Amino acid sequence: MDELQEITELLVDFRNRRDWERFHKPKDMALSICLEAAELLEHFQWKSDEQAETYLKSEAIEAVKEEIADIAIYLLLFCRDNNIDLIETVKGKIRKNESRYPVDRCKGRADKYDRL
Repeated sequence: MDELQEITELLVDFRNRRDWERFHKPKDMALSICLEAAELLEHFQWKSDEQAETYLKSEAIEAVKEEIADIAIYLLLFCRDNNIDLIETVKGKIRKNESRYPVDRCKGRADKYDRL
């Protein structure tokens, strides 16, 4: 068993012992991922790039890690509950982006693939 599967099983056990599965419908899980991502963004609101770098080197990193964990928890449960292989899905997206963003056309540019 790999670590991702092990973590997912721990999460499912945690959730099931509390009878929370009934609250974890796809829409609600997707909303929760967005809400937790917004809480992560809140740490960087109004900060310059330099201030954000300093912030991440401070004790605030622990709060940032908690938000990252919350996002990952909801994402792992969402994938598990909807039979989505997260690793294969990410690999597929990387392959798709390889063709959308050929190095010779996009290197050093931040344009979307349809504007290259």
